[in-house]
Amino acid sequence: MNDDEPVFKKSRWGTNRYVYNPNNPVGLFLIIASSALAIVMILLMENRASPFAPPPSPTWSPPPAEDPWPYPSSTP
Repeated sequence: MNDDEPVFKKSRWGTNRYVYNPNNPVGLFLIIASSALAIVMILLMENRASPFAPPPSPTWSPPPAEDPWPYPSSTP
């Protein structure tokens, strides 16, 4: 490995596109880290976990009573 290699290099697929360079240690680390991050995010989406979890369903609660409280007394 040559440490003089750039972290990014021009892609063979286009003129204005750059890719990580696996011949540079930093570029190799970025390839591994971004691949691991993508795999973790796909697994989280598949299992609907963490930020991809659906919102909790509301719990049932009885409707509020329409009777006044305390009850009015029938004697003065």
